[in-house]
Amino acid sequence: MSTTPAPETYISKAETALAGARVLLQSQDSDGACSRAYYAMFDAAHAALFALGIEEISKPIKTHNGLVGKFGEYLVRGDHIAAEHGSDLNKVQNLRELADYSGDPVGLDKAAWAVERAQAFVAAIKAILPQLQKR
Repeated sequence: MSTTPAPETYISKAETALAGARVLLQSQDSDGACSRAYYAMFDAAHAALFALGIEEISKPIKTHNGLVGKFGEYLVRGDHIAAEHGSDLNKVQNLRELADYSGDPVGLDKAAWAVERAQAFVAAIKAILPQLQKR
């Protein structure tokens, strides 16, 4: 196991996924961009939940729906982050599922939106992380 604290580890993973999403979008791989945008948000959400103490290294949240639900319950309903970020997480998760599991490609416009929302989501988590860790 890593000796780096979990929130910082997951923010680093989120930033890497976001960078990958931008590269994939630039190369017009809309499905890949949606997938990486979602995982940027997924990792940032993990960071926030670890910082709040909701998630622990010994007891990580293992499902996508479980993570999204806990994020909504503790971050959005707990008034730590704007509701639009919770909504964006749900919408980008749906695009990722379409991209990864359907035969229909996601349009470039939707992929660009997903990457934009992932960037805003990661930035918002990074901004509140110090306050969450003080709790």
